[in-house]
Order: sequence, then C-alpha cells, then structure tokens
Amino acid sequence: MKIYTRRGDSGETDLFGSGRVSKDHLRVEAYGAVDEVNATLGLCAAATPEADLRELVQSLQRGLFELGSYLATPDARHRDAMGMQEPRAEAIAALEARIDAFEAELPPLERFVLPGGTKSAAAFHLARTVCRRAERQAVALDRAESLAPSAMKYLNRLSDLLFVLARVANHRAGVPDVEWEGRKA
Repeated sequence: MKIYTRRGDSGETDLFGSGRVSKDHLRVEAYGAVDEVNATLGLCAAATPEADLRELVQSLQRGLFELGSYLATPDARHRDAMGMQEPRAEAIAALEARIDAFEAELPPLERFVLPGGTKSAAAFHLARTVCRRAERQAVALDRAESLAPSAMKYLNRLSDLLFVLARVANHRAGVPDVEWEGRKA
C-alpha cells in the first residue's frame, strides 16, 4: 500500500463512514489537533528518562488514538460498528487519579509556573499547550455538531495531567520550577 493516494490533493479528506469534507472542516481541525497532541507526547517520551512516565505517555497516546477515531467518525452507527466510542467516565477518572498521585510527590503550587526546566518538563509543557488547543478545537466542533461531553472533559483533564507531569519531571530531576513573580516595578 502506498502512503500517498492523491485523494487529498484538492484540499478534501475522507471522514470514516461519512463522505468527504474540506481539510479545514471543524471536525478535521479537531482530530488533527488531537493528532498533534499525540505527536507531542512522542516527544515527551523521547525526552523523559523515567520508565514509569514513558509507559504512562504510551498509554495516553493510545487513548488519544481512540479519541481521534471518535472525532473522525461523525456517524454514530458507524462508530458503534467500528467500536469507536467517546472517552468513558473511567478514563477521565483514571486521569484524575494520576493527577492526584503525582501531585502527592510535589511541593504545593503557590504561584504560576513558567514553562521549562528539564527537556522532559519543557516537552510536557509544550504538550499541555497543544492539548489546550485541541480542547478549543473540540469545543468549536461541539458548538457546530454536538459531541459527547466526555470528549472535552478528557482533553481538559489530560492538559491538567500534562502540567503536573512537567512539574514531576523537574522535581524528580532536582530542578526547581521557575515561578512567575509578576511584573517588576
């Protein structure tokens, strides 16, 4: 099978089971942004020395593939037939449990934190901002074509987890977070 099909040369792409749309369609923007999060998580894994965090990243990537499939398949009957479902409440609860567990490792957050620190932390901060963009794209799609509320909840919670993972990466490496101190007079 060739990687190129030439079908997208005119600026359109196929949705699963629902015909063709423009490549700037809200649905394509939403699942494309989720794909960006997934690729950025690959960067996180490559920059992270801790095996437990790399394993978690791969688990998150699998969840994002599922979310992307859900977003790329507007027809509920086709989603059901293909087993492509919105994020389940258990997946969101699992993200919350991870956040709580990792926060227990960290000193309390008292100020805003500037993105950066170790390469791993910087990659997690980047992933967090890309995830926030994906969330905004999902919200825009939801306004036009009602999504399951769990899709936005999952992205919102994932971005929170990525922020915490950035702090964990710095903490485990002995690198303090750089706190924002506000405007200097």
